[in-house]
Amino acid sequence: MLGVDLVKISRIAQMMERFGKKALQRFLHPEEIELVKNEQTAAGFWATKEAVAKALGCGIGSECSFFDIKIYKTPKGAPKLSFSQKLVQKFNIEDASLSITHDGEYAIGVVALQSTTTDKIEQF
Repeated sequence: MLGVDLVKISRIAQMMERFGKKALQRFLHPEEIELVKNEQTAAGFWATKEAVAKALGCGIGSECSFFDIKIYKTPKGAPKLSFSQKLVQKFNIEDASLSITHDGEYAIGVVALQSTTTDKIEQF
């Protein structure tokens, strides 16, 4: 399953200017907030969480909240994903890959999830 999201960095910057740390607390765990160096990082994290929800096919909401997804970094600084037990069980998530990038005005999150769900390809 694949999910991609693009966010304008200025949108997240405005949210951070208006609400301060509370803006980040709306979609990030405390450990994730510690990783945020600037609005580009925050925008990349937002895009990543939206991309996960898109890969799952449900969007951010009751089935998958921002707090069911956690971004962390390896010792070499590579971003990785972890999920709540609820999410892993509901969607049979086995593995996840993640890429975050930002350039100019935009941040992009790309997520690939491996699942044991056996959704069949629709035939015509």
